[in-house]
Amino acid sequence: MHISAKVDYGLRALCTLASSGAPQTADQLAEAQGLPVRFLRSILNELRRGAIVNSHRGNEGGYQLARPAGEITVGEVFRRLEGPLADVRGLRPEAATYDAAASNLQTIWVAVRACLREVLDEITIADVVSGVLPDHVSTLVAKPDAWLPR
Repeated sequence: MHISAKVDYGLRALCTLASSGAPQTADQLAEAQGLPVRFLRSILNELRRGAIVNSHRGNEGGYQLARPAGEITVGEVFRRLEGPLADVRGLRPEAATYDAAASNLQTIWVAVRACLREVLDEITIADVVSGVLPDHVSTLVAKPDAWLPR
Protein backbone atom coordinates (compact mmCIF):
# COMPACT_ATOMS: atom_id res chain seq x y z
CA MET A 1 0.00 0.00 0.00
CA HIS A 2 1.31 3.41 -0.93
CA ILE A 3 0.60 6.22 1.55
CA SER A 4 1.03 9.50 -0.28
CA ALA A 5 2.46 12.70 1.14
CA LYS A 6 -1.02 14.18 0.69
CA VAL A 7 -2.57 11.64 3.08
CA ASP A 8 0.36 11.81 5.50
CA TYR A 9 0.30 15.62 5.63
CA GLY A 10 -3.48 15.75 5.91
CA LEU A 11 -3.50 13.35 8.84
CA ARG A 12 -0.67 15.22 10.55
CA ALA A 13 -2.59 18.49 10.23
CA LEU A 14 -5.77 16.87 11.57
CA CYS A 15 -3.90 15.47 14.57
CA THR A 16 -2.51 18.94 15.27
CA LEU A 17 -6.01 20.41 15.05
CA ALA A 18 -7.37 17.70 17.36
CA SER A 19 -4.76 18.46 19.99
CA SER A 20 -5.34 22.22 19.78
CA GLY A 21 -8.13 23.99 21.56
CA ALA A 22 -8.40 26.80 19.03
CA PRO A 23 -8.57 27.24 15.26
CA GLN A 24 -5.19 27.07 13.54
CA THR A 25 -4.11 28.79 10.35
CA ALA A 26 -2.50 26.82 7.54
CA ASP A 27 0.76 28.57 8.41
CA GLN A 28 0.53 27.45 12.04
CA LEU A 29 -0.29 23.87 11.05
CA ALA A 30 2.53 23.77 8.52
CA GLU A 31 5.01 25.11 11.05
CA ALA A 32 3.87 22.70 13.77
CA GLN A 33 4.44 19.69 11.52
CA GLY A 34 7.24 20.97 9.26
CA LEU A 35 5.05 20.84 6.15
CA PRO A 36 5.06 22.92 2.96
CA VAL A 37 2.32 25.50 3.52
CA ARG A 38 1.14 25.81 -0.10
CA PHE A 39 0.61 22.06 -0.43
CA LEU A 40 -1.06 21.95 2.98
CA ARG A 41 -3.50 24.71 1.97
CA SER A 42 -4.57 22.59 -0.99
CA ILE A 43 -5.04 19.56 1.28
CA LEU A 44 -7.03 21.59 3.81
CA ASN A 45 -9.30 22.84 1.03
CA GLU A 46 -10.04 19.25 0.02
CA LEU A 47 -10.72 18.34 3.64
CA ARG A 48 -13.02 21.37 3.92
CA ARG A 49 -14.98 20.29 0.84
CA GLY A 50 -15.25 16.85 2.41
CA ALA A 51 -16.71 18.29 5.65
CA ILE A 52 -13.74 17.09 7.68
CA VAL A 53 -12.56 20.59 8.61
CA ASN A 54 -14.22 24.00 8.74
CA SER A 55 -12.49 27.25 7.99
CA HIS A 56 -13.19 30.73 9.30
CA ARG A 57 -11.75 34.07 8.19
CA GLY A 58 -10.69 36.94 10.37
CA ASN A 59 -8.52 37.51 13.42
CA GLU A 60 -9.94 34.49 15.21
CA GLY A 61 -10.02 32.49 12.00
CA GLY A 62 -8.31 29.36 10.82
CA TYR A 63 -9.15 25.71 10.47
CA GLN A 64 -10.80 23.45 12.97
CA LEU A 65 -12.25 19.96 12.88
CA ALA A 66 -15.81 19.88 11.53
CA ARG A 67 -16.68 17.02 13.91
CA PRO A 68 -15.16 15.59 17.07
CA ALA A 69 -11.82 13.84 16.46
CA GLY A 70 -13.38 10.59 17.68
CA GLU A 71 -15.77 10.65 14.73
CA ILE A 72 -13.19 11.13 11.96
CA THR A 73 -11.45 7.94 10.84
CA VAL A 74 -8.13 7.59 9.09
CA GLY A 75 -9.94 5.69 6.33
CA GLU A 76 -12.34 8.57 5.74
CA VAL A 77 -9.43 10.98 5.36
CA PHE A 78 -7.59 8.58 3.05
CA ARG A 79 -10.65 8.20 0.80
CA ARG A 80 -11.26 11.94 0.68
CA LEU A 81 -7.70 12.72 -0.35
CA GLU A 82 -6.82 9.70 -2.52
CA GLY A 83 -9.99 7.81 -3.41
CA PRO A 84 -10.71 4.15 -2.64
CA LEU A 85 -8.51 2.32 -0.14
CA ALA A 86 -7.78 -0.38 -2.71
CA ASP A 87 -8.14 -0.50 -6.45
CA VAL A 88 -6.91 -2.81 -9.15
CA ARG A 89 -6.00 -1.06 -12.40
CA GLY A 90 -8.47 1.70 -11.50
CA LEU A 91 -11.29 -0.73 -10.63
CA ARG A 92 -12.73 -1.61 -7.26
CA PRO A 93 -11.57 -5.09 -6.21
CA GLU A 94 -15.01 -6.65 -6.68
CA ALA A 95 -15.12 -5.36 -10.26
CA ALA A 96 -11.75 -6.84 -11.27
CA THR A 97 -12.26 -10.15 -13.05
CA TYR A 98 -9.75 -12.80 -14.02
CA ASP A 99 -9.78 -15.95 -16.08
CA ALA A 100 -8.49 -19.46 -15.64
CA ALA A 101 -5.61 -19.92 -13.22
CA ALA A 102 -5.81 -16.29 -12.03
CA SER A 103 -9.55 -16.39 -11.26
CA ASN A 104 -9.00 -16.33 -7.49
CA LEU A 105 -7.06 -13.05 -7.53
CA GLN A 106 -10.29 -11.10 -7.14
CA THR A 107 -10.86 -12.79 -3.78
CA ILE A 108 -7.35 -11.82 -2.67
CA TRP A 109 -7.87 -8.17 -3.61
CA VAL A 110 -11.21 -8.05 -1.77
CA ALA A 111 -9.49 -9.57 1.29
CA VAL A 112 -6.73 -6.94 1.10
CA ARG A 113 -9.35 -4.18 1.06
CA ALA A 114 -11.15 -5.80 4.01
CA CYS A 115 -7.89 -5.83 6.00
CA LEU A 116 -7.26 -2.17 5.21
CA ARG A 117 -10.79 -1.33 6.36
CA GLU A 118 -10.26 -3.24 9.62
CA VAL A 119 -7.40 -0.91 10.46
CA LEU A 120 -8.11 2.43 8.76
CA ASP A 121 -11.85 2.56 9.40
CA GLU A 122 -11.42 1.61 13.06
CA ILE A 123 -8.83 4.22 14.01
CA THR A 124 -9.96 7.79 14.60
CA ILE A 125 -7.96 10.98 14.75
CA ALA A 126 -8.56 10.94 18.53
CA ASP A 127 -7.02 7.45 18.71
CA VAL A 128 -3.93 8.62 16.83
CA VAL A 129 -3.49 11.66 19.08
CA SER A 130 -3.97 9.64 22.28
CA GLY A 131 -1.92 6.67 21.09
CA VAL A 132 -4.65 4.33 22.34
CA LEU A 133 -5.38 2.06 19.41
CA PRO A 134 -8.03 -0.65 19.05
CA ASP A 135 -6.91 -4.01 20.46
CA HIS A 136 -6.78 -5.73 17.07
CA VAL A 137 -4.45 -3.02 15.74
CA SER A 138 -2.22 -3.22 18.81
CA THR A 139 -2.03 -6.99 18.29
CA LEU A 140 -0.93 -6.49 14.68
CA VAL A 141 1.90 -4.11 15.53
CA ALA A 142 3.03 -6.32 18.45
CA LYS A 143 3.90 -9.19 16.08
CA PRO A 144 7.68 -9.67 15.94
CA ASP A 145 7.96 -9.10 12.20
CA ALA A 146 5.49 -6.19 11.95
CA TRP A 147 8.25 -3.57 12.07
CA LEU A 148 10.64 -5.41 9.74
CA PRO A 149 10.77 -4.56 6.03
CA ARG A 150 10.31 -7.31 3.44
